[in-house]
Amino acid sequence: MVVLLHRRNMKPLQQFYFNMQMFLFPAMEEEIGKLTAKMREFVMLVELLKPGRFIPDALLGGVLGRPRRSRERLLRAFLLKAVYNFPTTDMLVENLRTSPRLRRLCGWDFACEIPSRATFCRAFGEFAAAGLGERLHEAMVAENYKDKIVGHASHDSTEIDGRERACRRKAPKSPAKRKRGRPRKAEKTSSAVADNKGKRVELQPQRTLAENLADLPRGCDWGGKRDSKGKTNYWLGYKLHLTVADGGVPVAAVMTSASLHDSQAAIPLMQMAAERVTGLYDLADAAYDCKEIREFSESLGHVPLIDRNARGGEAGPFAPAEKIRYRERSAVERCNSELKDNYGARNVRVRGHLKVFLHLMLGVVALTSKALFNMLC
Repeated sequence: MVVLLHRRNMKPLQQFYFNMQMFLFPAMEEEIGKLTAKMREFVMLVELLKPGRFIPDALLGGVLGRPRRSRERLLRAFLLKAVYNFPTTDMLVENLRTSPRLRRLCGWDFACEIPSRATFCRAFGEFAAAGLGERLHEAMVAENYKDKIVGHASHDSTEIDGRERACRRKAPKSPAKRKRGRPRKAEKTSSAVADNKGKRVELQPQRTLAENLADLPRGCDWGGKRDSKGKTNYWLGYKLHLTVADGGVPVAAVMTSASLHDSQAAIPLMQMAAERVTGLYDLADAAYDCKEIREFSESLGHVPLIDRNARGGEAGPFAPAEKIRYRERSAVERCNSELKDNYGARNVRVRGHLKVFLHLMLGVVALTSKALFNMLC
């Protein structure tokens, strides 16, 4: 009776966690044996996400032709790869064929049922083209943060090494020579529009999220970032921009070219996070110190706490209360480190923006599930 009353007072996520701990895990251990910590993490991710509902009907196959491999099992296998931080698909296939418990968790009973590496790669390309990683993460955040308030939303980016050539950029056209004398009124207006075309941060507040995301560069190229010791590190690849809520829960993610400055992705990140959660404070380092970013954060009803950029002078300090709140920004730093150390962000073996983004988003989804359940413990 006490247990039933306790379950009635639980929130949905708490009740879900309670049911798994009390009923699901003991039943699974009786069938397949002792579950390790990683196995429990994977089971909680799959049960919370229900990945089969996100697979488009076009990927399930029709009546005619050769039957296709189960895309839901393949998607579970890729989530397993992110949870276990397997660096390659070959290692994933080998572990599925040699470990009966991992194989059963993904839905295969026998080793002969495991598809070939080519089938895994083909399915991964289909998932990437369908934007499956973004949909999984958006649904997980929206379903578990509905009617909740995020105190501090921390924004930052991290470098992602690519295994491909840098994309070619079109050479800018040489400016036409201006006629001598005072310009006409029409010429002033056209030149002002042309000059404003390159100022992305000034145009972003008037655009929608879809327009801002379409305007961001996505190709693989060279980027540089200064570390805490003042040394600039260069890499070839991409840049992953994250918005992390309290407790280390990623609520928004955008991937761009490595050369893009952090401030160029701040407003799209805020737009994406505002559609999913209700936030109070926006925390960011000095790279986001921009008037347009501060004003847009205030227009959303947030309080921007952005470190001041000296720009040749001395940066203004935070107030004592603001300084204490600004310490919460370390959540996004820890999230970036954990993605690289434990969820595959350091082992990117695929090429192209869509596939690299899917690889990273599977790790973000796994980390989001872990962070959600950690807040219940």
